[in-house]
Amino acid sequence: METFEAIQKRASLKARLSAREIEPWKIARVLEAARLAPSSRNRQPWRFVVVKGKDAVVRVVEGSFRDANQVAKEAPVVIIACANPADDETVNGQEIYLFDVALAVENLVLAATDLGLVTHLMRAVDEDKLKNLLGLPAEVRFVIATPLAYPIGRSYEEAAQERLGQRTRKDAKEVVYLNTWGSAF
Repeated sequence: METFEAIQKRASLKARLSAREIEPWKIARVLEAARLAPSSRNRQPWRFVVVKGKDAVVRVVEGSFRDANQVAKEAPVVIIACANPADDETVNGQEIYLFDVALAVENLVLAATDLGLVTHLMRAVDEDKLKNLLGLPAEVRFVIATPLAYPIGRSYEEAAQERLGQRTRKDAKEVVYLNTWGSAF
């Protein structure tokens, strides 16, 4: 799959998570994609906790994920992205670690799509409970989580077809300007 194809085919499919085990090399591959992301001053502030195995996944999801995200316990793997804000810089009052982790997670999500794996970015988590369950240091902040699973059905494309048919995106003229804000590109 080409990069642009992965971008077009990626869909949040949390209702289509299969419990089928994921090959270790595929988990390693998506984490490698995340590791290779760019970051401000190459600080690479991201850290990933891979929660693997039915018992571990259920323990973490039931113990810290809010109601809407309980479906993640169906996945064989949940990846927790976090960072220590002190490992990155703050520019104009903005904590850059959030941007840097987002770049790494986007790489992870696109690599997963390329491998036919489902992801769904989740923030509805009780951070204190999650930190306790995973033994995260006090200074480390939870950023985002995603289940990692094969889709229910024969292929990623089949699972994503309906969801992608419902996808809406703003027109380019609504989000892209030339030289000044509001000027048509």
